[in-house]
Amino acid sequence: MAASSSASASPAASYARPGARAWTALAILCFVYVLNFLDRQLLSILAKPIQDELGVTDTQLGLLGGLYFAAFYCILAIPIGWLADRTNRVRVLSLACGLWSAATAACGLAQNYPQLALARMTVGVGEAGGVPPSYAIISDYFPSGTRGAALGLYNFGPPIGQALGVAFGAAVAASFSWRSAFVTIGVIGLFTALIVWLFVKEPKRGGLDVAHAEADAKPAPAPFWGTVRDFFANPVLRRMSIACAATQFVTYGILNFTVLLLMREKGMTLEQVAVYYALLIGLGTVAGMYASGRLIDHFSRRSKQAYAWIPAIGLVLATPFFIGFVWAPGWELALLFLILPTAFNYFYLSPAVTLVQEEVRPNQRVLSGALLLLVMNLVGLGFGPTFVGIMSDYFQPTNPDNSLQLAFYCLVPFYVLAVLLFMRLARAIKRQTGAST
Repeated sequence: MAASSSASASPAASYARPGARAWTALAILCFVYVLNFLDRQLLSILAKPIQDELGVTDTQLGLLGGLYFAAFYCILAIPIGWLADRTNRVRVLSLACGLWSAATAACGLAQNYPQLALARMTVGVGEAGGVPPSYAIISDYFPSGTRGAALGLYNFGPPIGQALGVAFGAAVAASFSWRSAFVTIGVIGLFTALIVWLFVKEPKRGGLDVAHAEADAKPAPAPFWGTVRDFFANPVLRRMSIACAATQFVTYGILNFTVLLLMREKGMTLEQVAVYYALLIGLGTVAGMYASGRLIDHFSRRSKQAYAWIPAIGLVLATPFFIGFVWAPGWELALLFLILPTAFNYFYLSPAVTLVQEEVRPNQRVLSGALLLLVMNLVGLGFGPTFVGIMSDYFQPTNPDNSLQLAFYCLVPFYVLAVLLFMRLARAIKRQTGAST
């Protein structure tokens, strides 16, 4: 499977400079990703007013943002990825954006927990068709050697979505209601889906990877089960997926409950969340995404093990500051401690996405990206928030004033596990590199 697109790239392709169309497509796709993550994070940002009105427990909240969402988001990404590899990826992305945006608006109309759960599941169905096609479209607009930076810029979507979600969601909820935030973002997403359909052109599959003599050949569609088998048979891709899953267990567990922790146990208000936490989450995560993308483009030229060591080092640096954030008695000190984990926690994403896109053939990119997301999100997104919610409710009877704080401490062992898994990935990369030389 390691067709190593980079290996087959022609010199001209390797040093081609992306044109205006590529940058325009990247900007539009990044905005779609912003909405994708903003839709996803509104639930955690507006957790307290939703709990106050609908009587939702921490466990139910964790299931809404975790397992209920991830079950549809992760599993449906596989057939959608297979379909996108064989059809027009831009059209698949546009239709998916329209579906999840309509479902987001429906969240604002929910009158009880079952209705809200059904709407969140539908958001997961739509968002399953968002990220994998975008990875492949970008990889066919940007040649090897620039993909790490391009995908790093694309991955600004989550932090920008988080920041806008915090600022917008908290401000609207404080001024109007949590329902207004969901409906407004849903309507914006429907217009964005139309923009994708009209203004993003489908790039040629593998056009920047193959030699000039092969440039006009259309890659044959990759077999579904063959691609799945090749992905999981590749020890590097398999171990990268597992290491990222452990990392996302931490990141999504934190992300889905940080606002609730700051408000309920550290004394922060919605108005303060809209300003201070929004700035922190936006600037910190953007810095982490951009820095990791640049570091990968630089150090992977010297050693492919950089795809493993950069995330591992980031997590090691993040751990003590995360503990300080959880310990801090007030929100001001807590936010100071949270700055570095916000950046370093996301050192894994750009390396993971870039490695997968470089390792597989052009006609396998969407499905392979979907398989990466399946493992990462089914474990991380599915069980991280669910775990934190369950632990908080477990501690609630004996520690009613700091049950979420104790639940957050339970994430520390998963930091250690993720570091160990990335070290294991580094050994697999070293063996693969040694075998190919």
